[in-house]
Amino acid sequence: MSAQWALGALIVAVASFVHGLAGFGIGLVSLAFLPLIMSPVTAIVLMTIYTVGFSLGMLVPLRREVERQALALLALGTVAGTPVGVWVLAALPAQVLTRLIGLTLIVTVLLEWRGVYPERLPGRGWALGAGVAAGIAGGAVGTPGPPVILYTAAQPWSPRRTKATLQAFFLANQSAILLGYWRTGLLTRDVWQATVVFAVPGALALVAGIALFNRVDQARFRRIVFAVLAVSGAVLLVRG
Repeated sequence: MSAQWALGALIVAVASFVHGLAGFGIGLVSLAFLPLIMSPVTAIVLMTIYTVGFSLGMLVPLRREVERQALALLALGTVAGTPVGVWVLAALPAQVLTRLIGLTLIVTVLLEWRGVYPERLPGRGWALGAGVAAGIAGGAVGTPGPPVILYTAAQPWSPRRTKATLQAFFLANQSAILLGYWRTGLLTRDVWQATVVFAVPGALALVAGIALFNRVDQARFRRIVFAVLAVSGAVLLVRG
């Protein structure tokens, strides 16, 4: 077992645990560190594959909690935005992508820390707009979560309903993005090898996060996660 494999397995496991616990974050956490040991493109496509599989698994027991009207609008928006994001990923050099990942992390952390969440976002336009933004961000830098998380935070939904709707959206969003990656030739041998290599630690950590969903102080855990993201985002932005 090489040191690089061990580090990659640890990163994937931590990111998967966060996703299982909070319902989001697999891309935000993993893409803060995976570009340090592999190509940013490989890291982005790898985590897209995992997000599709993990979101499907988490959605099954929560499927009756999904807000279907909001999901339809979010999915429609993400289909419109994804081609732009995939083109950006295929066209830009690795250093630019790495800095985009870092910038995305820092902006997300600042929004979280400042509590820049609107109290209410009624109407169909907000859901559609969040879906478009998520499609672009997800296709380009593998982080579709922030726009949709901001949108769902401004809805009067229970935690289970929010988590269920997020999983349904991530499944639709990442499936559309994965199709775009396939059509542009980004599903390479390196991606599939990494998918197989890190599958077991990722799946085990996801199950552990799901099991602890109702037992952990979500607010404290969230603060720790975003503190780590702030440091890693700054490193990626400077390092390029």
